[in-house]
Amino acid sequence: MADAVFAARVAKLRRFNRFYTQQIGVLEERLLDSSFSLTEARVLYELAHAEKQSAADLARRLGLDPGYLSRILRGFERRGLLRREPSPGDRRAAVISLTAAGRAAFCALDMRSQAATGALLQGLPEDRQARLVAAARTIEEELDPSAATRADYGLRRHRPGDIGWIISRHGALYAQEYGWSLEFEALVAEIGAKFLRGFDPSRELCLIAERDGENLGSAMVVAGDEVGTAKLRLLLVEPRARGAGVGSRLVCECVSFARAAGYQKLTLWTNSILTAARRLYQRAGFRLVSSEAHHSFGRDLVSETWELVLPAVG
Repeated sequence: MADAVFAARVAKLRRFNRFYTQQIGVLEERLLDSSFSLTEARVLYELAHAEKQSAADLARRLGLDPGYLSRILRGFERRGLLRREPSPGDRRAAVISLTAAGRAAFCALDMRSQAATGALLQGLPEDRQARLVAAARTIEEELDPSAATRADYGLRRHRPGDIGWIISRHGALYAQEYGWSLEFEALVAEIGAKFLRGFDPSRELCLIAERDGENLGSAMVVAGDEVGTAKLRLLLVEPRARGAGVGSRLVCECVSFARAAGYQKLTLWTNSILTAARRLYQRAGFRLVSSEAHHSFGRDLVSETWELVLPAVG
């Protein structure tokens, strides 16, 4: 009897797998009408969310045959999506990372996936959406108990009160973590006020990362001083949300928005002391173009200007 019950459970789970893979379109040769297969998209995702790494490490993490992965990576290289560089620790070995074109391809695919999943949910009433998400969470936690400790979050556009939160958290966190003075909070307040007074939703964006009604992070795209140029501003991730990919997702969505809005270049201003943010910008394909020593916010700092040339939509 026990064997029959177990066999029935296996059959039901297999039926669910067939149903869900058809629902989300992974049986199609190319994922979400893109030029990538499901496996290629998974490799692209891992490359977009990790520092430079070896192909062997990537193969182990994904559980892929090294030869199969090697063919995928060579295809990425031919398309200009991937670069190989000598490993800092072993010049005989190589590390791999996405190029700016690879980052753009990932962001475009990520937005399609977001839209497709959103369309799946929008067809359901609110209570059934909640049931579906809870059921998915249950499946994940039953198969991987460590999933219970990982934070779920979503991104949304700003609402009344969010700019005030951005100003407050920038002031508090930068004072706490870097000892910056109220001068910095005043600068953030000026940026926030200017954004609200002249906000153009077709050309500008403020994103809030949120979990269960609690703000976890922010980022903005604002029109730049030069025609065709936008600025990435006020990137922030709360300490409790760091390491979950929130910052990378915010930057990626801002890059995608700027590209879709028709900007040719996205720039940002930061300081060399902000090492975690600088790594996010580098991974997103930004290039350091200038730096300058200055005394601001009660500290001796080195300011940096970074830029990203945006490929045209099409």
